[in-house]
Amino acid sequence: MSIPYSGTAIGVVSKDGVLLATDKSYVYGNLVMSGNVKKVFAINDRVGLAAAGIAADMQQLLSDLTYLVKIREIRLGRRMKTASIAKLTSFLMYRRRMIPYLTQVLIGGYIDNPELYSLDSLGSVIGDKYIVLGTGAEVAVGVIEANYREDISISETIELVKKSFQSVAQRDVLTGSTIDMMIIKNDGIIEKTVKLVG
Repeated sequence: MSIPYSGTAIGVVSKDGVLLATDKSYVYGNLVMSGNVKKVFAINDRVGLAAAGIAADMQQLLSDLTYLVKIREIRLGRRMKTASIAKLTSFLMYRRRMIPYLTQVLIGGYIDNPELYSLDSLGSVIGDKYIVLGTGAEVAVGVIEANYREDISISETIELVKKSFQSVAQRDVLTGSTIDMMIIKNDGIIEKTVKLVG
């Protein structure tokens, strides 16, 4: 039986924000089922989630997570912080450890400062300045490592992520050439779709 994979996810922290990005392809075996699958989602107005893996699992995880975040924020009377949402996501994923979600997740946000966390299918939480998940990770991380700086701006980060996805799209058949980007700054979230060329 073929396993339906779902490309590559990249997260990068800049001096003025966080960028989450994924390709839009959904591949089953050697067949591209769709080139228009959303894999980047807003959790609240300052925190987002990007995923690589099986679409049904990422959608179910997102549904559970957004519900719990909204309930928690109503009870607290304030926005949940990025690290707290990452910990909640970890709990949801670890709870399913016997039959895990077949997805890897990035949680990025800008509340007090820009933050980025990755979670594997069992819920292990790791924070870093840049993280790449999915089938194109080996190619993309090389491009990012060679060009990342601590003082990189969000506009430079957008170009760096585009360059990373261009390299991945040329070498990884499970990653498509159209990407969704979520730009998270201290004044909110902007989403855009980019068609890569070349």
